[in-house]
Amino acid sequence: MSIRIQHDSNAPNAAIELTIRHPLPDYDIEEIEAFVPRDVDPMLASQGFHDLLDEARSILASALHGTELEVAQLTGAICSQDGVHRPGLWLVLRETGAARDAQMSAAAKAKAAALAEELRGRLQLS
Repeated sequence: MSIRIQHDSNAPNAAIELTIRHPLPDYDIEEIEAFVPRDVDPMLASQGFHDLLDEARSILASALHGTELEVAQLTGAICSQDGVHRPGLWLVLRETGAARDAQMSAAAKAKAAALAEELRGRLQLS
């Protein structure tokens, strides 16, 4: 699966992991699999990956404008599944209007899921 969303039970946050499943030549990300997690680090440090993060940041700024969601964190991630490690995006969204110790509202959860799908599609991650 290329999108994994985990909601915090004690805070209005959603952690979203978007795994890169195929090469992204537009970002000079050609190699996307490693059998040792640390071998993903050079992929995450590449200029192409930084350009991908910048593009994601731009999409998020536009998509979140006027909503009660904000980006708490956006960075690279080592995504592991079945002994294969890939680069990916790690995103934490926070619902600003919710109590600090409450879960994210159902509407915000739906918006977070839709936003993850929008990022996956627009960045062609899978």
